[in-house]
Amino acid sequence: MAERELAAWLALSFTPKVGSKSLARLVGVDSPHNLIEYQAERLYALGLSREQVSYFKQGSQRDVDGCLKWMQTSHHHIITPLDECYPALLKEISLPPPVLFVKGRLDCLSQPQIAMVGSRNASPEGLNSAHSYARCFVGRGLVVTSGLALGIDGHAHDGALSAGGETVAVLGSGLNQIYPARHKQLAHRVIDSGALVSEFAPHIKPRPTHFPRRNRIISGLSVGVLVVEAAEKSGSLITARYAAEQGRDVFAIPGSIYNGISRGSNSLIKNGACLVQSEQDVLDEIDTLVNWSINQKANTQSELFDKIECEEELPFPQLLANVGLEATPVDILASRTNIPVHEVMMQLLELELSGHVVAVSGGYIRNGRG
Repeated sequence: MAERELAAWLALSFTPKVGSKSLARLVGVDSPHNLIEYQAERLYALGLSREQVSYFKQGSQRDVDGCLKWMQTSHHHIITPLDECYPALLKEISLPPPVLFVKGRLDCLSQPQIAMVGSRNASPEGLNSAHSYARCFVGRGLVVTSGLALGIDGHAHDGALSAGGETVAVLGSGLNQIYPARHKQLAHRVIDSGALVSEFAPHIKPRPTHFPRRNRIISGLSVGVLVVEAAEKSGSLITARYAAEQGRDVFAIPGSIYNGISRGSNSLIKNGACLVQSEQDVLDEIDTLVNWSINQKANTQSELFDKIECEEELPFPQLLANVGLEATPVDILASRTNIPVHEVMMQLLELELSGHVVAVSGGYIRNGRG
């Protein structure tokens, strides 16, 4: 992406009180690169306040320049959903991060990943399980993804690295603000054999509200999420919930009913998560998707979802481009494409009849031939 376009994406994503939903709505109207050229009155009509417009068009320059300077360092990357290297699975979640900051190897983000999460105050058995399972997974060609936290996360990263594998750590802070500080050395090891990832600008410090947002990225990058050990009110359960909403497989290792640190994991199993007694239980469930991902490594991200086998022109390409593998409601499609709802419904009917999309609970998904 050209620097001017990236600067516009950064400016919009940093604009105060423009959340993921508002940003998605604005990008559905026009690209940030074009939006920043709009007259102020036109931006007001789109719902931005005077303060937001002022920041977007002028006040963001310092923040944007700092990020662009950060990107000039070797192995520092900033990507948006328009970049081919943006992870295809992450692009398919309902609100993908508009900007990703990456330290390390971009290519590992497009390889099949298994997320491993769990308690910061894990038992010795839980820590041993995280380490040994991670070693096994990387031995089978998977990238282990977690959140760099103390406990299960750290042991999962270390297990992957000790086996010579790759691992991705998603942070709830900027990449210049490693948290927890105790894992700074581990973070350097991750960069050497994988990547650190964040949707926050490099200088942003960790905050409690950042970690749920971090968790949706962990699950969004992965083909499945394994909860190794989790209490009843654990952040790991938030990751598992996101995984279920994103259509990912959820796995959990059971523990004693008398041990509070396992109540969250046991509850997941009770509510439908796959009970895991060995690494093979996970591998058997995700085998098909993993094999597909491995076979597609040589292709670009755009080829993974946009390439078709025939030479016919796709019907309603603007609408079809906004229908992914996760159910998208009609009103969201109308907002993204700026097409009236009644016309969107007519086009969806034709796409459904021609086999390009399928109506499911919650909206429409793209069919294989689409």
